[in-house]
Amino acid sequence: MAVTLAPGTATAGRPRNAARGPRRLSAGRIAAWTYLGVVVLVTLFPFYWILRTALSNNYKLATDPSSPLPVGFTWGAFERALGIATTAQAQAQGGSGASLDIPLYLRNSLIYASVQTVLIVVFSAAAAYAFSRLHWRGRNLVFGVLISALMVPGVFTLLPNFVFIKDAGLNNTFAGLILPGGLFQAFTLFFLRQFMLSLSSEIEEAAIIDGAGPLRIFVRVILPMSAAPLATVSLLMFVNAWNDYMWPLLVTNSSGTEPLTLALGVFKQSSPQAAPDWAGLMAAALIAALPMLLLFIAFGKRVVNSIGFSGIK
Repeated sequence: MAVTLAPGTATAGRPRNAARGPRRLSAGRIAAWTYLGVVVLVTLFPFYWILRTALSNNYKLATDPSSPLPVGFTWGAFERALGIATTAQAQAQGGSGASLDIPLYLRNSLIYASVQTVLIVVFSAAAAYAFSRLHWRGRNLVFGVLISALMVPGVFTLLPNFVFIKDAGLNNTFAGLILPGGLFQAFTLFFLRQFMLSLSSEIEEAAIIDGAGPLRIFVRVILPMSAAPLATVSLLMFVNAWNDYMWPLLVTNSSGTEPLTLALGVFKQSSPQAAPDWAGLMAAALIAALPMLLLFIAFGKRVVNSIGFSGIK
């Protein structure tokens, strides 16, 4: 039987907006894009100014401090920060002659941040599993006591932790740097527990039927399903440890354990002139920030996506 299409029927399935032209810019859209551009500019400007200062001659900076371009363009600040420049070359460009052993301090920061992050994630994930998927008497009470640590400012725990590390003889050691922050983090425990509470119990029940115990379920089922939030908290804890300054300042003064943040403070104070070596300090700060930038480029999308995570794929 022949079917006759009425005029216009062939285009009935076409989206309504297909025939429309480009979307017109309304006043609201223009204001939104303008606001976004201002926010991006304000956010990126400090990084540009750090780069501009790092590429300047430290002596000439004072002659034109408001210049938007490097004053007396030179790579000398990076050479001083990396210890490549000689003392004479450094002093000729306004440096103190001091240099940073960047590879050593990068190693120290990497050990400190990596080991502490691994400890935090492992202990927090195990505790979150116990508080979310296992049923035992007093579970909610114990969790409430632990999570109350979120209400205690971190500065309040510095002195007790320092006394403990000092009495234990762990000053100037990586153990003294890592252990106080690596054994417990209330935010990470709370974050992972909230995610694990949202996981479907069907896969877990299937694993129990197959004879899997709690440890096997945690390792083979819960952890793979929690990959996104685990990556998120790992990145956040790594950045937090990498940028830490106050705690390393209290417990170590040895170059063998000092992280890069502490070394930057010493580098700033090493100038005998009236003005510090700002160009060299900014160059060293850029070098210190480079690993964080690479991490955010590699895992930034995963962090954003994990905000709306789901336990079912």
